[in-house]
Amino acid sequence: MILLIRGQRVILDTDLAALYRVKMKALNQAIKRNRERFPSDFMFRLAPEEKAEVVTSCDHLRKLRFSPVLLAAFTEHGTLMAAAGLNSPRAIAVGGYVVRAFVRLRDAVMSHQEFARKLRDLKKKLAEHDERFAEVCEAIRELMQRAPVPPKRRIGFSTSQE
Repeated sequence: MILLIRGQRVILDTDLAALYRVKMKALNQAIKRNRERFPSDFMFRLAPEEKAEVVTSCDHLRKLRFSPVLLAAFTEHGTLMAAAGLNSPRAIAVGGYVVRAFVRLRDAVMSHQEFARKLRDLKKKLAEHDERFAEVCEAIRELMQRAPVPPKRRIGFSTSQE
């Protein structure tokens, strides 16, 4: 349910309402009552193009395809504020799980980035080793090529008669 939109990891309002087991109406009322708790870095509305892309790529959202309402996207902190605004035991309990999911995702991304960095370093070292190996091979080839041996002068008398 965690999507990457505008470079941020978010959960859409429909998914959040389902997780908290509340109706969209209750979630929207909680947001309206506590608007100051949802600055733009906690929650934002999707642009029509973003909504179309999300609805197309997420099968469970296909019923929203023709809805005129723009979806709200909640960041990690926004999901906690929504749980606090709803103030239901289910929302509070699931809020912790949602935050843990965001944290695990962040850790996975960080370990992926670390792995990618190590892979780049290894590739660079291999390129350097390849260069040196090519130099060594060339030197060996040069050593293997024997210098032409000048013909030796025969010592002694010739047996042929002229």
